[in-house]
Amino acid sequence: MKNPTTVFRKLFSIFASWLHFLIQGNNQLGFKSNPHRLPPRASTLASIEINWLKTCSIQGIILDLDNTIVSEDDQYLSPCAEDWITQAKLAGLQFFILSNGKRRYRVKYWSHRLDIPALSPAKKPFPPAFQQAIAYMQLPAKRILVIGDSLHTDFVGALLSGCSYIQVASLPHPPRWWEKLAGRWVQISYPSGGELWDFDSAAGYESFF
Repeated sequence: MKNPTTVFRKLFSIFASWLHFLIQGNNQLGFKSNPHRLPPRASTLASIEINWLKTCSIQGIILDLDNTIVSEDDQYLSPCAEDWITQAKLAGLQFFILSNGKRRYRVKYWSHRLDIPALSPAKKPFPPAFQQAIAYMQLPAKRILVIGDSLHTDFVGALLSGCSYIQVASLPHPPRWWEKLAGRWVQISYPSGGELWDFDSAAGYESFF
């Protein structure tokens, strides 16, 4: 009988290969009518060019929360992420947060802090939450970009919903068991020596319990 860990790794390897194939196809086919293409990856949220998004006819953004904006252990913030969101709003982009996090008080806090509607737990990658965000923004799915750190939740959800996708590097955080086994296939490690901003969760979570 095969070791369960070996079988699990093999299944994730196959899954990752499938995701890679889909990503390549999405990058090649998603913007045939536009000479500009969205980059498939970015180191941080703030490194994504807002003007580039506008050129690619993006009008709305579905954002992941954990390890995209703030690390799930509340230790780090993505540098300049809040300023980037403010600038994107001023450029006319709409936002919606979808989080699989079960600690709803955190999602409420960030929804209030960023002034962005949010849904949690979103049960990504299943389409209903994405469809709710799309309906809220009243935009065609092809005009909406999903930004997150995980291929198996954010990218697959974007693909199933007809949205575009950019993967950002995961903010440093204590890895969960599945990340120890398969994280390198579905996430991008944060750049070694990359800038990180500290975050103090005691700053206001208690009022959102």
